[in-house]
Amino acid sequence: MKKISLSLMLAAALCACSPQYDWRDYRSDDAPYAVLFPGKPASQTRAIQLDGMDVSMTMTAAEVNGVVFAVGSAQLADAAKGPAAIEAMKTALVNNIGATVTNNKSSVNGKQSTLEVEAKGSQNGEAMRLIGRFIAKDKRIYQVIVMGRDKNIVQDEVETYLSSFKLN
Repeated sequence: MKKISLSLMLAAALCACSPQYDWRDYRSDDAPYAVLFPGKPASQTRAIQLDGMDVSMTMTAAEVNGVVFAVGSAQLADAAKGPAAIEAMKTALVNNIGATVTNNKSSVNGKQSTLEVEAKGSQNGEAMRLIGRFIAKDKRIYQVIVMGRDKNIVQDEVETYLSSFKLN
């Protein structure tokens, strides 16, 4: 009898949990990367300007509980402009939520430049947070970000997402 009660309680507890994060493997059709999204992603491509450069950026994103998990990718005409382009992407996103950068780290590994940033700001009176990785490799640039209400961001899910991003 005790085994049945324990099993029923466990089953009830599992049923009560509605998984907000439905991790899905995603492989881009237009850029060489793979990532896990916490829900079904949608993509959109539009022309933007980064530090005086016109680029066509494809954003692929999924939203869970008001938190956006997104990858932006674009190809530059000149690989030498990659570091300036990722700095411009970072600045635009930080400014978008009126944020202050609380953590900023950069590294160069061969032909790859990486910026990692965390910023806190507010939007419509709500505390917002941006956690991102910006990468320039050869002529390609990427932004891998989590952005949303600070109270809704779950650090374990951020780590799962960011660590899943792989360049092919």
